[in-house]
Amino acid sequence: MAAMFRALQVRNYRIWAAGALVSNIGTSIQRTAQDWLVLVVLTHANASALGMVMALQFAPQLLFLPWTGSAADHLDRRRLLMATQASMGLLALLLGALTLAGMVRLWQVLIFAFASGTAAAFDAPVRQIFVADLVGDEVLANAVTLNTMSFNVAGLIGPALSGALIAVTGTGWAFLINGASFLAVLASLFLLRTDALHRSAGTPRAPGSFVAGLRYVAGRSDLIAILVMLFLIGTFALNFPIFISTMAVQVFHADARGFGMLSSAMAAGAMAALLWGARSGRPTLVTLIGSAALLGTGFTLAGLSPSYESFAAALAVIGIGCLTFVNASNPIMQLSTEPAMRGRVMALRVGVGLGATPIGAPMIGWTADHFGPRCALGIGAAAGFAAALVGGYALVKTRRPGATGE
Repeated sequence: MAAMFRALQVRNYRIWAAGALVSNIGTSIQRTAQDWLVLVVLTHANASALGMVMALQFAPQLLFLPWTGSAADHLDRRRLLMATQASMGLLALLLGALTLAGMVRLWQVLIFAFASGTAAAFDAPVRQIFVADLVGDEVLANAVTLNTMSFNVAGLIGPALSGALIAVTGTGWAFLINGASFLAVLASLFLLRTDALHRSAGTPRAPGSFVAGLRYVAGRSDLIAILVMLFLIGTFALNFPIFISTMAVQVFHADARGFGMLSSAMAAGAMAALLWGARSGRPTLVTLIGSAALLGTGFTLAGLSPSYESFAAALAVIGIGCLTFVNASNPIMQLSTEPAMRGRVMALRVGVGLGATPIGAPMIGWTADHFGPRCALGIGAAAGFAAALVGGYALVKTRRPGATGE
C-alpha cells in the first residue's frame, strides 16, 4: 500500500495534490452543469450546440500549440500555473453570476468556453511537467497516476454533487462553487517550498523552438504512434459530454440527478483502473493497445445497452479503458523525452489528444441529432479499435530484427 502512494511522501507534492483535488471537484461540478445548461436549459436537447461548445473549449489546444509548450519549457512554471488557474477561476465566477442573474445565453457560453479553453491550453502542459518539478523523475510515474486518481475521484464525486445541486438550485451555483475551488490550488502553489523543486535545466528562447519540438518528435517513431492513437481517441471517443447527455436525456429520459450519476459511473470504472495502475510498474505500448481495445469494447456495449443500468455499467468499462490509456500515455511520453523538450512534447500530447475535439465534437453532435446517440457511440467504438490497430502495428514494427525505437 505504501508503494501505491509513495509520491505523497514528498511534502511539496502533498500540498499540491490537496489543492488540486479540491479544484478538480469544482471543475467536475461545472462541466456537468455546463452540459446540462446547454442541452436542457438553453436548447431543446440540441447535441450539435453542445458539440460547438466542446469544439470552442478545446480549439485553443491546437490554435496556441506553438506557444503553450514553449511557455512550459521557458517560463517559471509555478507562476504560470498561478496565472492560468486564477484566470479559469475568474471566468467560472463570471459565468455563474450571469447564470444566476438569468442573463446567460448560448452565445455567451460559447465565448466563455473559448476563453477558459485558452487558459486551459497554457495550463495543461505546464501542469503535467510541473509534477516532475515536485517529485523528480524517480517517482514521476506514481505521481502521474495519483494525479489522475485525484481527477477521477473528483469525477466520481463532482457529477453526483452537480446533479443534486442543479435539481435544487439550478446551474448558476455550480459555476460559482467551481470558481471558488480554484482558491485551493492557488493556496497550494503559494505554500510550496520553491527551494525543494526539482527544476530541470531551462532551454534558451530562440525562434523556431516549436519547430525544433516537431523535428524531435518526427525522429521518434514511438512518439508518432502514440500521437496517432491519441488523435483517433481524442477526436472520436473523448466526447463524453455528448455521449452521456444525449443518452441520458433522449434515450433514458433521466433527470439532472440521473445525468450526474452516469458521469460518476464512468469515473468509478476509471478509479478501479487507477488503483490497479498505481500498484503496477511503468506502463508500455502494450498497455496502450489493450486499453484502446477495451475502450472500443466499452463503447460497443454502451451503444447496445437496453437499460439505464446496463448503460451505466458500460460507462464503467469505458472509464477503465479511457483512463488507463490516458494515464499510461503521459509517463510513457514524458519519461522517454529529453527534459529540455518535455514542455513541447507534452503540449503536442495535449494538443493532439484534446485539440482534436473541435474536429470530432461537432461531428459526434450532428450524428447524435440525425441518427441517434447509439450511432454516435458506434463512432467511439470504431475509434478505440482503430487506435489499438495502430498501436499493434507500431509494436510489431519495433520488434522486428534491426528495428529501433522505444
